[in-house]
Amino acid sequence: MQHAAHTAHATPVTPATQAADTVTMDRLIVIGVAPSMATTFVTDPRLPRQPVPASDGADYLKTVPGFSTLRSGGTNGDPVLRGMFGSRINLLTNDGAMIGACPSRMDNALSYIAPETYDRLTVIKGPQTVLWGPGASAGTVRFEREIPYFDQPGVRASGSLLGGSRGRNDQVLDLSAGNPTGYARLSANRSESDDYHDGDGKAVPSAWDKWNADAAFGWTPDADSVLEFSAGTGDAQARYAGRGMDGSKFDRTSYGLRYEKRAFDGAIDSLVANVFYNDVDHVMDNYTLRTPDPSGAMPMPMASNVGQRSTGGRAAITWHNGRLETTAGLDHRASRHQRRSASGRDAYLQVPWTVDARARNTGVFTESHWHISDVHHLMGGLRFDRAEAEDLRATTSGMMPMPNPTAGVTRRETLPSGFVRYEQELAEVPMNWYAGIGHTRRMPDYWELFSPNRGPDGAPNAFAGVRPERTTQLDAGLHYRGRRVDAWASVYAGRMQDYILFDYLGGGMMGSTTRARNVDADIRGGEAGVEWKLADHWKLGGTLAYAWGEVSSTGTALPQMPPLEAKFSAAYDNRRWSMGALLRVASSQDRVSTGQGNVVGRDLGPSPGFAVFSVNGGYRFNDRVQLAAGVDNLFDRTYSEHLNLGGNSAFGYPSMPVRIHEPGRTLWMKLNFKY
Repeated sequence: MQHAAHTAHATPVTPATQAADTVTMDRLIVIGVAPSMATTFVTDPRLPRQPVPASDGADYLKTVPGFSTLRSGGTNGDPVLRGMFGSRINLLTNDGAMIGACPSRMDNALSYIAPETYDRLTVIKGPQTVLWGPGASAGTVRFEREIPYFDQPGVRASGSLLGGSRGRNDQVLDLSAGNPTGYARLSANRSESDDYHDGDGKAVPSAWDKWNADAAFGWTPDADSVLEFSAGTGDAQARYAGRGMDGSKFDRTSYGLRYEKRAFDGAIDSLVANVFYNDVDHVMDNYTLRTPDPSGAMPMPMASNVGQRSTGGRAAITWHNGRLETTAGLDHRASRHQRRSASGRDAYLQVPWTVDARARNTGVFTESHWHISDVHHLMGGLRFDRAEAEDLRATTSGMMPMPNPTAGVTRRETLPSGFVRYEQELAEVPMNWYAGIGHTRRMPDYWELFSPNRGPDGAPNAFAGVRPERTTQLDAGLHYRGRRVDAWASVYAGRMQDYILFDYLGGGMMGSTTRARNVDADIRGGEAGVEWKLADHWKLGGTLAYAWGEVSSTGTALPQMPPLEAKFSAAYDNRRWSMGALLRVASSQDRVSTGQGNVVGRDLGPSPGFAVFSVNGGYRFNDRVQLAAGVDNLFDRTYSEHLNLGGNSAFGYPSMPVRIHEPGRTLWMKLNFKY
């Protein structure tokens, strides 16, 4: 174990560090990820996975135990970590914040991310770091692209081709060229699928068509320095069985600039800085990918166009003093939300934009790792954020708009956060353990301040009445790395003061009125995994994940909690041929609070358990070309996830919420190549 990695400091990727930082998986097809260090999971998002993920980032995260997805059809599900949702999960792409625009999170941030165009996915669970931005009470997710340093002139290329059932076809290309003084890199992908069918053969509206392209140009005056400019764009369409509208436009424009320098003389280890610009233009309508339902709530063509622009930057310096390593820095984020809508096909294009919200956050942080000895380590960090949110809505939403009582009002909050964690590596056995406590305060995000129709009792609206969340959580775990057995477990327990809860009130598919309010909640749970090398080339494995939550004052269940889930796997791999099997089992979930939830969905009532069996195989032609194939849901089971938006009546689902079924038997084949 490399102790310096515990604090997850950002350092430039050079020939020396690239070998240490790149995670090489010994399995051709990934079905699960084990922690690489205390609370951190790292994986390569380009490797084939089973079940074959959708084209969004949320499905890729499901290979990390503890993650689930709030489902609404084929793609763009919303990620949930340990039952926590939204900005409780801090999401970064190349250390820049990506924010969606839809008030109901149809275009959550992960819908703009093509995971396979990134080199590394890092997940830090719990409030166990302060380095990567505000909030993050549930955890931090970082999609990263490495610096393609060239010690001599050359060209590198890699990519993949994926084909599968129901018209699924993906193409990914990563091309870079350079020399010791600079490089150019192009990453691009396209993903397409038709509507899938469930185990009963019934079609589920879920088709999508996406593409992304990102370019980077870097100057590397020496092996330890880089200055990089990047630019990217993308667009998509997606049908949603669980919504009254589909996404007909997911336009993304991104720019970035980053500087990294390491190997200073003296105590300084590295200096990193970056700025980012992300702009999304999202259109929702009921006529591009479906026909308006004349008997529904929207009988005529309607469209809503929303946009979110996020900008910011980060600078951090890392230094050492004997056995003490410290990173300190500052970061800033700002966002502007705008919207327009109209009845009639494309009539919104003639309507001017209206800016309805602005937000800003400036934070300073410091995090240290004290190597008490070779086997004893103490980590800790402090962070202070100054957050602002400005309400620019002139009127309230609804059938009869009224003057907005908080128009022009700016909310300001000072939010401290911190953690301390102890780690020990045992000398007697190949095992290490850790225990840490963290506290974070989170400013309510756009969806909690502006999407609800009502705020807490006595408040004119959610913007005025919803208070910041305060989470205090204990995390502990251990990891045993034996010659034949690799086993790990992590547990957590926390108190969330002023947890932001949504009540769905009134009639309608999702309730005609939503109210956001604060409650105190208790949470606990954990994850565990084991991998046993049964014999040469053979492995057996399993993971378990459980999340529990309760409203402290009433003893009722915290809504939108995933059920207990287990995965069991068997794999054979002789470095040429591979084969494997995966059994995923989810228990029933009867700890629900029907009618309560978050901005995307609510508890629909108890759900039954299910078991899904999948198989895979692969062949390595050589180190450069690999072929993988699989059958997901081999026995064509009909089942649905507990976290579910519920089918929309425009597609023939009943008016009472019915969970959307998952895909039936799915065949896929993927070719990975590199040059």
